[in-house]
Amino acid sequence: MDLQKWIDKGFEIIIDFGPKVVGAIAIWIIGSWIIKSLIKGLRKTMEKRDYDESLKKFLLNLLGWVLKIVLIIVVLGTVGVETTSFAAILAAAGLAIGLALQGSLGNFAGGVLLMIFKPMKVGDLIEAQGELGVVKEIEIFTTKLTGLSNREIIIPNGALSNGNIINYTTEGTRRVDLVFGVGYDSDIKKTKEVLTKVLTSHPKVLKDPAPAVTVMELADSSINFAVRPWCNSEDYWDVYFDVTENTKEALDAAGIEIPYPHQVEIHKNE
Repeated sequence: MDLQKWIDKGFEIIIDFGPKVVGAIAIWIIGSWIIKSLIKGLRKTMEKRDYDESLKKFLLNLLGWVLKIVLIIVVLGTVGVETTSFAAILAAAGLAIGLALQGSLGNFAGGVLLMIFKPMKVGDLIEAQGELGVVKEIEIFTTKLTGLSNREIIIPNGALSNGNIINYTTEGTRRVDLVFGVGYDSDIKKTKEVLTKVLTSHPKVLKDPAPAVTVMELADSSINFAVRPWCNSEDYWDVYFDVTENTKEALDAAGIEIPYPHQVEIHKNE
């Protein structure tokens, strides 16, 4: 008699919950297939748009977990489990984690923006947050630069994305801004000829745009010339240092004085 009761009770449970369980299984199978297809399509879209590999993996994994959590909540609700409190717990946990990791989330958001809008790429020479260096690696939370003295510079992406970024590589060419002063006794025309020859004879100075030499300022003790050669971005420092050295040698050879402070000794007769 007791066995019959258990059998009847089992049939009641099957009748009551059977369709729910079958429905939950069906929802899980169909939902998993939809999530998989969605992730696959999104991955193809990201590959076509050349998303950064680290960003692509992170976003796909994040989206996958979020969709799976939603699917689990739907499945639990289908079989009759109360999901309101479960969702509330998840929301509270998410809020607590967000507050605890506020700075990190800001850096993460900055990293996402940098990888999507791409104001720079690995190998670019940039100036940002008071630092100058070549981009070594763009990560989710930080960006690494190699400084001119081979220092590793790590900048949080939050600050980087919210500040000014000067990219010296994007245009492919750069103008080298130099200033040289000569004495007031110097012939301006001859000085310009000497400086122009220094620029045009350098193999890494571009002919187009043409280099420029102009009188910039009549200073207290010198006539200052603005010297503006153009070069490929990767040749910037070669041109900068070579032109500086060659200019000194060329001005000396032409007998054109570069003013410098003089100390005059006064001997007092006793």
